[in-house]
Amino acid sequence: MRILIIEDSIRTADYLKKGLTENGFVVDAMHRGDDGLHCALTINYDLIVLDVMLPELDGWSVLSELRKKGQQTPVLFLTACDKVQDRVRGLTLGADDYLIKPFAFSELLARIYALLKRGQVRQIGKIKIADLEIDSASHKVMRGETLIELTPKEFVLLNYLVQNQGQVLSRSTIAEHVWDINFESDRNIVDVAILRLRAKVDDLFEIKLIHTVRGAGYVFEKR
Repeated sequence: MRILIIEDSIRTADYLKKGLTENGFVVDAMHRGDDGLHCALTINYDLIVLDVMLPELDGWSVLSELRKKGQQTPVLFLTACDKVQDRVRGLTLGADDYLIKPFAFSELLARIYALLKRGQVRQIGKIKIADLEIDSASHKVMRGETLIELTPKEFVLLNYLVQNQGQVLSRSTIAEHVWDINFESDRNIVDVAILRLRAKVDDLFEIKLIHTVRGAGYVFEKR
């Protein structure tokens, strides 16, 4: 899942990006309101973490523009604006949650999971391909009656493959979307991750779902 952080403090944005990346998310960070709005309108994010006091365009205006344009991506305000009227304003404009700085990262993470769970129940629910079933809300993966334990990053990788089933995905594309890195920085990371994912999802089962396309990348499909 991909999260956009719009936060003017580079130190805070880096802290958030590091923590969320460690928990399996792909994270982009913008430090100006106008840049954040542009990203939010041009890239498909699962959630936006938004500050109020931003240069060029404040958080109120960013959220207002998003909702005016029909963008319903969940938005969590993370801000030092702690007055009751501030919280009311944010929620009235269409924010899905409001957390005041200073904050505990564990609480932020719990709120993010809660928002994503609600969104996934509405938008995706369960996906079933052959005997594989993925519950995006609970991050539960089954093959038949077998529960498959995945790390957060393995779940992100599997979910990305499934969401693009039938489409051949290059290693560079997978690296960009799952790890948010340039492929050239580590040519083996995708192959190693796919190997580990196959060991859990495919190797012990008759129907194989993750396939190598020589010279092109990988494709997820029932064969």
